[in-house]
Amino acid sequence: MGPQCDSLRVLLRVATLEDGPDSADHESTWLLGHTERITFLGELQRDGSDLFMEAELQVPCRFLKQGEPGAHCSAHGYTRKQTPRTLDPAEPRQFAADRFQIVERGKSVTRHLPAPPRKPRELPLHAGSNPCVGAPCRTADNRRGAACCRDLQVEIMCTPRQRRLEALVLARKVPYLCKVERVSPFSLGAEMISACSYLKEDGVHCSLHGRTRSDGRPAKPDLCTDWPEPGDVYHPGCVFDS
Repeated sequence: MGPQCDSLRVLLRVATLEDGPDSADHESTWLLGHTERITFLGELQRDGSDLFMEAELQVPCRFLKQGEPGAHCSAHGYTRKQTPRTLDPAEPRQFAADRFQIVERGKSVTRHLPAPPRKPRELPLHAGSNPCVGAPCRTADNRRGAACCRDLQVEIMCTPRQRRLEALVLARKVPYLCKVERVSPFSLGAEMISACSYLKEDGVHCSLHGRTRSDGRPAKPDLCTDWPEPGDVYHPGCVFDS
């Protein structure tokens, strides 16, 4: 039994530059923000028109079981003295003094992003309308609230010849990593539950909302800006699924 029983180190496709560097910055900021169960390692790497990053998916193998003492593999019967590892602390993406880690021009940077000014005559206890507040939406682990900000699609670089890696991906504990399918000759697509670190303490509001970069571009990823459209795939309990 090895470290692959507790987590899995992979290479993720983070973004593409085909739609321009601005779009890639937003895609990268979005993906690198989901740190609850993904630990990102090193720096973004460019290969052609794509950006990649090594990451550790903190999802154990579904066959890893608690033992007495230690742990055992229910598939092969192996045992070890160490118990299943708990989640590492999520990497922060927001810091004191309105400082945030985002992606600019393909690099992870920390920037001061001041809060947007309050509207004239705005009531102090009402800073905008968010229809997701109190919504009964839930992710596949039945945790309620802000489901859109707590699960995501990832692309794991893995060719058909990398059979061991593909088997390890397929063996992860569901629903924290599930719905694995081959999306290209070079990669697997999967769904993960890994909450975004830009969520505020209430677990619903986004701390990047309304903030802008120094060049005037929104700091919040553009794919998080619009509400779902009719025909989109909704989480159970989504207020837009009507």
